[in-house]
Amino acid sequence: MRIRFVLNGKPVETDVSPGQTVLEFLRARGIHSVKYGCDKGECGACTVLVDGKAQNACLMLVHTINNKTIETVDSLADRHHLHPIQREFLERGAVQCGYCTPGMILAAEALYREDPHPDEAAVRDALAGNLCRCTGYVKPVEAVRK
Repeated sequence: MRIRFVLNGKPVETDVSPGQTVLEFLRARGIHSVKYGCDKGECGACTVLVDGKAQNACLMLVHTINNKTIETVDSLADRHHLHPIQREFLERGAVQCGYCTPGMILAAEALYREDPHPDEAAVRDALAGNLCRCTGYVKPVEAVRK
């Protein structure tokens, strides 16, 4: 099946396999910031933005992204400048093992696109789909609120 979409700001036109997930497709293309976690949509490690909304890439079949815009954490910064959310995660020590970090950053970015001034409850709600065993969520919440 042939699909077209925008991936991290670049147009893509490619053939995809029926039944292949977005996670499998992206990892096969060398995008390793989209992590393999639970494969059940419970951990958030595979979070991507689809038309600006946080989605679990492990639950989406790749043909469903036809004519959509897909963003991974790789699209947020360039080689010389971190995205403000990334910078706050680093400065506040909100990255420990780092496995959940890309998903949390994308969940936070999706939140800020909808609400540029979220309160703590909104931040906690946005990050709720991202399982983190290292931070206890205190520092990630602080980073997102800052």
